[in-house]
Amino acid sequence: MKSILQKILTLLAKKYLAKYKPKIVAVTGNTGKTSTKEMIAAVLRSEFKIRMSGGNLNNEWGVPLAILGDYAEEYYEKGGTLSFWLKVIGKSWAGLFFEKSYPEILVLEYGADRPGDIAKLAKNFKPDVAVVMAIGEIPVHVEYFSGPEELAEEKSKLVQVLEPADFAVLNYDDFAVLEMKSKTKAQIKTFGFGEGAEVQVSDFDFKVGSAGEPQGVVFKIYTDQSAIHLPENFRARATTEREGGSSEPGRANPGSRVGDMADWLEIKINGSLGKSQAWAASAATAVGLIFGLNLDKISDALALYHGPAGRLRILKGIKNSWLVDDTYNASPASMHLALETLKSLPAQRKIVVLGDMLELGKYSIQAHRDVGNFAGTFADLLITVGARAKFMADAAGNQMPKENILSFDTSAEASGVVKELIKDGDLILVKGSQGMRMEKIVEEIMAEPEKKRELLVRQSKRWLEK
Repeated sequence: MKSILQKILTLLAKKYLAKYKPKIVAVTGNTGKTSTKEMIAAVLRSEFKIRMSGGNLNNEWGVPLAILGDYAEEYYEKGGTLSFWLKVIGKSWAGLFFEKSYPEILVLEYGADRPGDIAKLAKNFKPDVAVVMAIGEIPVHVEYFSGPEELAEEKSKLVQVLEPADFAVLNYDDFAVLEMKSKTKAQIKTFGFGEGAEVQVSDFDFKVGSAGEPQGVVFKIYTDQSAIHLPENFRARATTEREGGSSEPGRANPGSRVGDMADWLEIKINGSLGKSQAWAASAATAVGLIFGLNLDKISDALALYHGPAGRLRILKGIKNSWLVDDTYNASPASMHLALETLKSLPAQRKIVVLGDMLELGKYSIQAHRDVGNFAGTFADLLITVGARAKFMADAAGNQMPKENILSFDTSAEASGVVKELIKDGDLILVKGSQGMRMEKIVEEIMAEPEKKRELLVRQSKRWLEK
């Protein structure tokens, strides 16, 4: 029955694409997909009618569902029951005849849990713009592949289907991603911190309040807009440059121009941390330029952006503490990024609460040891959750006092102890794979638990019943 439903969904989604002909921006990678997807949507929404896939609807069920309608919230609440799918099919069939206002652009995630996943999605739902974020040396889901190289090859299927009029937007700072430029016919646009990136990040720094509290990040994005040569089909809705300009943060700088266009902008992201914000913003800038938006328009859109829950999100904690909630998921690359972020911030004490990284296969033990070794160089307290995370604790013991390391089997066991350990002025990072349910610890130590549905990940009925 499931295979029949899935085939019907795919067929209906293909018919929608054939009839309404939206542009598709597809985002893939092993870290940063959701933040990048949301920043791209924020930029394009300023000028186009768009739809962004909700949650992590990024597989053979989720992608066609996002094409057919805005069903994410209902899907997560009802858990994909048969009655739900029959409702979707019925409404979608009717929409082929009565849809009045279909989006001009779809911004979607394409995920790969196993070999063949991206290839199948790319074949069925070919994008016009493919954005590839970081792969990393030991990517998440690598357990189901022969190694990182095979997973990178699977991700490259997304750019391999592109045509010469399409665009591949590639992370300049990730060698495996940058290599994909030789595997596509599409036009290449690169983003990142490296000096060769066409959309380049510089002057990255953290925003800290007068009391030492973390507030967000600030950085600049440089690009040569005159180097963006757009095909006619991407120019149709290009915006016109506003008169004048401003040098205040979040606006394009009027003193540095390519022709009559500003060639750099300063971005402030409030409420979220990490270099991942800069990678996402530079990728979103590249996509905005592809669709004809100028930097003023892009800057204004990014100034209003607020990061998704569970992705290096800043939350007020109990006892006048501050939390860095990165509980959405975990991979070795995202773990190191989160720890680098915490290490760079000022605090009276830094508490690191880390759960297992799942689906790493033969790389699991060493990956957990590497994380523990790093955390041990600066953490005042380390709390680990899960059997694999005990390898973090063991490695960290070589770097920090063993009495400052505690290990638990589940997040429920750890949450009460973490709550008791917190003191005034502490800065606490909480992170782990989604199966570890680390958001339960954040709920226990956040200052406003009554806002958990708004602020935390996995708050749908289906997840809360687990």
